[in-house]
Amino acid sequence: MSHTKQLAGAAALAGAAAVYAVAVERRWYALREVTVPLLAPGQRAFRILHLSDLHLTPGQNDKVEWVRKLADTQPDLVVSTGDHIAFREALPALARALDPLLCFPGVYVFGSNDYYRARFKWPLTYFTAHRPPLSARDRLPDEALRGLLALGRWRPAEGRFLLKAAGQTVEIRGCGDAHLGLDDYMPVGPPDPAACLSLGVTHSPYTRVLDAMTADGVGLILAGHTHGGQVCVPGYGALTTNCDLDRRRAKGLTWWQADGQTAALHVSAGLGTSPYAPYRFACRPEATLLTLVPRAGLG
Repeated sequence: MSHTKQLAGAAALAGAAAVYAVAVERRWYALREVTVPLLAPGQRAFRILHLSDLHLTPGQNDKVEWVRKLADTQPDLVVSTGDHIAFREALPALARALDPLLCFPGVYVFGSNDYYRARFKWPLTYFTAHRPPLSARDRLPDEALRGLLALGRWRPAEGRFLLKAAGQTVEIRGCGDAHLGLDDYMPVGPPDPAACLSLGVTHSPYTRVLDAMTADGVGLILAGHTHGGQVCVPGYGALTTNCDLDRRRAKGLTWWQADGQTAALHVSAGLGTSPYAPYRFACRPEATLLTLVPRAGLG
């Protein structure tokens, strides 16, 4: 085969992959189901629906309707780990998407794109754990977003508090977005003995946050931000996490250790993308239903 034909073939393959990434995979939403052996023996199973990184823009009706149907999973608790919208005009779409889920107990944190609108940036900047520039011109109506989420049974995961869900007590420990330098997690000691679970919630899974929560005795940490890498190489995985987290932990369930303690860590690949990078490859948009069972529950 001539060099010209090889180049033409490679260009055609790259073009097809780009069309697939933009037109197919970024709209190919998946509900993953994961079982986590974490609860004490004798406790009943507890189901958490983990949402993250919707990055909603006006007109994304397919995503809105897909998220609405997640209410059919009947979770005990909904956890959203941030980046709900890309532009202020998407607030009505978000209200419609979350409406059936707001009747369930829930907690949430904000990511950078809950405070600041999406902006174009060079793709190579995702390979550095950079801090994005902040501008008052780019501010989003975060108080209006808080008000929307407060219409239901969702609470901001700020500080430490106990929450009742499905007849069980869950301890929530949350902090602000480390990508903006807002990670204000303060160690408060061992989990409350009244709680069946101590749950850490954050947007960006920077290692300093994961270390602090794990060392503090948190049993399960939920985070987003990474988009699972968004563009992955089959057989290799994510190219970047857009933070200092190891790329092998870009999505899914792993175990994190710090100061002799171990926590389950679930990082969501999320449901959206930046409107300026509207593609996914080998990394479907997702939500996750985590079923927590007793440690002996897997035999």
